[in-house]
Amino acid sequence: MTENIVEIKHASKSFADQQVLRNISLTVKAGEFLTLLGPSGCGKTTLLRLISGFEQPTSGQIIINGKDMVNTPPSLRHVNTVFQSYALFPHMTVYQNVAFGLQCRGVAKEQIQEKVMAALAMVKLDKFSQRKPKQLSGGQQQRVAIARAVVNEPLVLLLDEPLSSLDYRLRKAMQLELKQLQRNLGIAFVFVTHDQEEALSMSDRVVILDEGHVEQIGTPREVYEEPVSLAVAKFIGETNIFDTEVLAVKDNKITVTVEQEQHEYTNKRGFVAGQKVHVVVRPEDVRAWDKVDVPGVTGAMLPGVVEEVIYKGTTVDLMVRLASGKVVATTEFFDEDDPKLEYSIGEKVWVEWTPGWEVILPYEV
Repeated sequence: MTENIVEIKHASKSFADQQVLRNISLTVKAGEFLTLLGPSGCGKTTLLRLISGFEQPTSGQIIINGKDMVNTPPSLRHVNTVFQSYALFPHMTVYQNVAFGLQCRGVAKEQIQEKVMAALAMVKLDKFSQRKPKQLSGGQQQRVAIARAVVNEPLVLLLDEPLSSLDYRLRKAMQLELKQLQRNLGIAFVFVTHDQEEALSMSDRVVILDEGHVEQIGTPREVYEEPVSLAVAKFIGETNIFDTEVLAVKDNKITVTVEQEQHEYTNKRGFVAGQKVHVVVRPEDVRAWDKVDVPGVTGAMLPGVVEEVIYKGTTVDLMVRLASGKVVATTEFFDEDDPKLEYSIGEKVWVEWTPGWEVILPYEV
């Protein structure tokens, strides 16, 4: 087995005159949990279908375990897919659904019994083997679909938004179960979702797609804390964006104006004087001070008025309108130093963030 169990090289896909994927290149490492993340219509499912063999690329290569699989049918790729709808056979029992693929391959009956029950035990459904799919909950049906896929011992398991139809509590539980199952199996999972939190919490690496091309590939922390483009910053979580221009560059520092105040930031991307940029700050990195707690107003503090207060249990989100009219989002966490976090609409506050917590990105329209 090769280190990269899947290699996609310069793959493009068009349907009639519409190009869905544009020059995609990425790898899936053996045993990793890789997530394809992006908005609806960005090409996630199409890319998954290229790996599975249900679609062929217009150009480029799909390599699995070191072999070029273009024009190789799905049945010969040693890849299995868990579909969004689960696609279980309603007239078959759980046991029969899981055994179906093994029977098609002509596996001996004794081996089928052993493999099927082991797969069902792995997903904690061995006691439900004689039930029909309609007698199971949504989460149980999803686990049957996974057992049916893993019983064939694929090199790669592809999952096309398998949690999207579950309620919130079950979805959170299944996220944990899927990640633990992937570790136990030791095989590569390629997971498709449009849910940012899901991608960040489950993945070893995340591939962010937008309009058919790869925007960024990295660990969850990398794509969240160091987005390479405004599209990534806006799609992954909430963010505050200030449009500005580099006034000066000196000693690896740039000077910009944010809300009529000059700020100096580290020049990580080689910006030059006169270049338009975005200053991007996450809401949880912005601190709001009320008139009681403010330690002393400085040039880094931006005055504003609380426009909305959103209580979320562990946090309080504020929408603060600055003097310029721009609205800034902040996320305040309850802690022992400030157990109440009480704000009111119309209250005057000051907002700031620690220098170095912002990300400076090239300007995009």
